[in-house]
Amino acid sequence: MPPKSKKQDAKPQPTQNQPNCPNWPPLRPLLPPADLSLEPLLRDQIYLIRNFLPSTLCKTYASFLASLPLTTTPGKPKKDEALRVNDRFQIDDARFAEMLWSQTSLKELVTERSEELDYDEDVDGHGSPAEIAERAQRLWGGEPLGLNANIRIYRYTKGQFFGQHYDDSNNITFPPYPSTALSRATPARTTWTLLIYLTTSTGGETVFYPEATRANRNPEPIVVAPEVGMALLHRHGDACMLHEGMEVTGGEKWVLRSDLVVPR
Repeated sequence: MPPKSKKQDAKPQPTQNQPNCPNWPPLRPLLPPADLSLEPLLRDQIYLIRNFLPSTLCKTYASFLASLPLTTTPGKPKKDEALRVNDRFQIDDARFAEMLWSQTSLKELVTERSEELDYDEDVDGHGSPAEIAERAQRLWGGEPLGLNANIRIYRYTKGQFFGQHYDDSNNITFPPYPSTALSRATPARTTWTLLIYLTTSTGGETVFYPEATRANRNPEPIVVAPEVGMALLHRHGDACMLHEGMEVTGGEKWVLRSDLVVPR
């Protein structure tokens, strides 16, 4: 049985970055938000943003990330953890999380353009501003504040993979940012996983396994192949769908990860 998410308090996120944070390359060039969209693969569960980062920027970032001190995950997981074999780097960097949220199209797509999505069977996506805001908050689990300062970098080379698992939701303390109305640190929680694929590879697909229903007792898996510059948002915590990162059989799969944060 794959490990199941359990709610737990994470260590509060600091308002200041950890020492020796990477000198991340500038997030440019970028496509304007008007040229991008949230593409639903499974309503209320999985969304894609194609061309979220241009290929030239992805190439710059993949080269830069290769210079970081990555470590290989243990071959034997801890109890209740999924088996994973990859190289990773992790750091709390509130400045970069804010850059990734407000200097890209992500903030606008999540907070201003999500009314384009059909949240309910009987709602066509239109309504009053209050109704649109309510539907958006229901989708994201609350009013989005930004991204988790805990930044994770994953590199999968040939033979590496991430076994079936659920992503947990964590309670954090969200620092005030200039782009928000927050004047002080806010108790918050993570609700959606954000993955940004920087390269393509042979194999390495992210595969989701929908639960069986009375109407569909044997649902087909949902397969997302790595695509340069594509962002993937999927719900996590109690509503997380079982998923895995398939084995890479050729090339390298580079992924940048954070999480969407809402108040708690």
